[in-house]
Amino acid sequence: MPRILLLATTDLVHDQRMTRISSSLHRAGAQVLLVGRILPHSQPLSTQQYEQQRMRCHFHKGKWFYLEFNIRLFFFLLFNRFDQVCAADLDTLLPALLVARLRGKKVLYDAHEYFTEVPELLHRPATRRVWEIIARIGIPRVDTAYTVGQHLAEVLSQRYGRPFHVIRNMPAGEPSVPAPDNHRPLLLYQGALNAGRGLEALLEAMLQLPDYTLWIAGQGDLQETLMAFSATHRLEKNVHFLGNLPPDTLRTITPRAWLGLNLLDGHSLSYYYSLANKSMDYVQAGIPSLQMDFPEYRHLNQTYPCFILLADASPASILNAVRGLEADPARYAQLCRHCREAQRVWNWEQEEKKLLPLYFPTPIIGL
Repeated sequence: MPRILLLATTDLVHDQRMTRISSSLHRAGAQVLLVGRILPHSQPLSTQQYEQQRMRCHFHKGKWFYLEFNIRLFFFLLFNRFDQVCAADLDTLLPALLVARLRGKKVLYDAHEYFTEVPELLHRPATRRVWEIIARIGIPRVDTAYTVGQHLAEVLSQRYGRPFHVIRNMPAGEPSVPAPDNHRPLLLYQGALNAGRGLEALLEAMLQLPDYTLWIAGQGDLQETLMAFSATHRLEKNVHFLGNLPPDTLRTITPRAWLGLNLLDGHSLSYYYSLANKSMDYVQAGIPSLQMDFPEYRHLNQTYPCFILLADASPASILNAVRGLEADPARYAQLCRHCREAQRVWNWEQEEKKLLPLYFPTPIIGL
């Protein structure tokens, strides 16, 4: 039975992609250990069939965190047995590559995003150069690389000279749900409350949507700013901050929404080439959503038109899209129907078929 270690910098509780991958590898017959970190606000881990371990660090952000965490990972890998190790994003690649090469083991790289183009690095050229050096040294030396979408795979392959496979962010397939009632005007945003996600514009749009309710599920750097704006403009009755919710809870509330929201700033190439978990969660829940007119969403919409694509995430664009859909019930019903059709194809069961051969080029004996 091969032993596979998966490395992430998240606290694992809300990392749905790593949870799905770990579960798939376990079901395929591997002994899986998913490694992350514990934060001051981390919730207890849910019980899984595979192993989980979280490291406790003295630092929680910035260069000192990354230095400490990478050193801890290096020694952890040095004294733990494994046959394959997967680095989830660039911030865990260096220790994975160093120890795996010392032991002659296989290294996989899971690019969740275009790491050197994330918003946090856009105005930090020195830090960005450090990560780019790590990328140019490390990525060409991995055995297998994969990422979340075809367009990002092409960009990364060209930049680093290493073929990238595509394993998309898709939720597990669920039974098809009925389309929500049109007279329940509930808008839903789920995800981090960070810069570049259109949240400020969304709250400004809510000033013109007094007949709608907005649920914001998540936490992040902008949380206090957004809550202060909501209080100042007396939006508390319409805008509700739900905090971080367990994935199971999110799955129960998402179908109650009338419209899902995923509003990203295209100045970040990481966002521009993204395929966010939330976009597929909305589809699996059977609800239409507002998405940006970025390559992956545009490509998906050509097959199953589930999204309303926005040229920008301005308050006027959000307002016009919501009011326009409200005035066209036939179009809304059509979007819901396309969501139900896409559920049979855009799901983890289909992505798993592409994932397993990357880890197991030949079947495991006994399966």
